[in-house]
Amino acid sequence: MNRVKCLIIGSGPAGYTAAIYASRANLEPVLIEGPQLGGQLTTTTEVENFPGYPDGVEPFTMMDDMRRQAERFGTKFVSGIVTKVDFSVSPKKVWVEDTEEYEADAVIIATGASAKYLGIESERTYKGRGVSACATCDGFFYRKKTVAVVGGGDTACEEANYLAGLCEKVYMIVRKPYLRASEIMQQRVLNNPKIEVLFEHNTLQLTGEGKVQGADLVYRKGEPDEAMRHIAIDGFFLAIGHHPNTELFKDYVARDAEGYIIVDGASTQCFSLPFREGQGVGLPGVFAAGDCADPHYRQAIVAAGSGAKAAIEADKYIKSL
Repeated sequence: MNRVKCLIIGSGPAGYTAAIYASRANLEPVLIEGPQLGGQLTTTTEVENFPGYPDGVEPFTMMDDMRRQAERFGTKFVSGIVTKVDFSVSPKKVWVEDTEEYEADAVIIATGASAKYLGIESERTYKGRGVSACATCDGFFYRKKTVAVVGGGDTACEEANYLAGLCEKVYMIVRKPYLRASEIMQQRVLNNPKIEVLFEHNTLQLTGEGKVQGADLVYRKGEPDEAMRHIAIDGFFLAIGHHPNTELFKDYVARDAEGYIIVDGASTQCFSLPFREGQGVGLPGVFAAGDCADPHYRQAIVAAGSGAKAAIEADKYIKSL
């Protein structure tokens, strides 16, 4: 049995920032690193929009900087994956790899979210070499180039419009014969001369020497007028949604229909179950930070800020015990 004051689950910008603040508050935090050291940010190529790095920074370098800063102040790091929790008791209980048990006065959930992918082999082949799930993060690298956005909802339309402000041309690959986005977003896309919407198209594979240079598509797959098409592109952006990594906590914390943890307004405190909108009861000692509780922004700087908030609130909670 390991007894700690503050336990942090997740090693992305939210988790590391929470660790920095918690360790400086003498909470002696333990951070469980999870399956992807550095979090979702490490799937991008370069970070140019995080303050303090005027020339840009490799994501692994930035996350290592955060980790070393937390370690400098006394954070203890544990390699492994959290497999079970019990938030019905105080102190809270957390198990790593089903074997190592921790008891904590406060738990900060910073497990992030994972982008949804199409599931084609070439996505993995070109990940970080033309394949991205964040136009705001990576669009800058495709200025005056041609890119494709997959999806037909509001997020896809937003990303296509954003990229159209940077790129020479933007294809939207939409598997249905219509856009699912709100009317205003549809009009912005359809009225943008830089955006070409390819309705009823599916991506078969990406092509290129060492990086994305094209995509093989199929029009009206399985229909009598099925046809193949190849488009030349420099970047391939997925905008078909994200999975918040919160399934582990579903029996204890309130989540929305997509699985994002619901927090108490400007606070990072989680709500307990059962939960009804406007009638939530806070779950003492459990806080959520970063993309696991943020369906809107999904930016490293926002995640880091919420990690700081969670640590400050955890410190206040622990001092009240």
